[in-house]
Amino acid sequence: MKISIRKGLGFGLTSGIITTLGLIVGLHSGTHSKIIILGGILVIAIADAFSDALGMHISEEAGHKKSKKEVWESTISTFIFKLIFALIFIIPILAFQLQTAIIISIIMGLFLLSIFSFYIAKKQNINPLKAVLEHLVIGGVVILITHFVGDLASKLF
Repeated sequence: MKISIRKGLGFGLTSGIITTLGLIVGLHSGTHSKIIILGGILVIAIADAFSDALGMHISEEAGHKKSKKEVWESTISTFIFKLIFALIFIIPILAFQLQTAIIISIIMGLFLLSIFSFYIAKKQNINPLKAVLEHLVIGGVVILITHFVGDLASKLF
């Protein structure tokens, strides 16, 4: 896989999973509304995919000299992968009762993040267990914080 595509995959997958899980968990603890969570996923999938793609585009332009083609490959792949990995969470929300869907979403998201972390660690010849655990801890922290922020928001507003 070309480095420009792999960058887009890594950024889109990670951002899509962590951002969407944070949104899902926070909105669930704050509202317990399936329709609000589905709307949030759709909004974040579109708006954040464009935002992240533009961020990747500008970051690639600001970095080491790359061809226009490589910059656009990273940009487009970031958009596509972010969109896919955000929208994938609609499936459990539609298919299951909300509480079950949240648990499935968390497991699914952390599993996908683990697989990609393992792949990258092996590619870089670093300890896969350490890389996977590091990324799972960060994902777990985001999930916990957004849960408590959602709880706080429901109490304050």
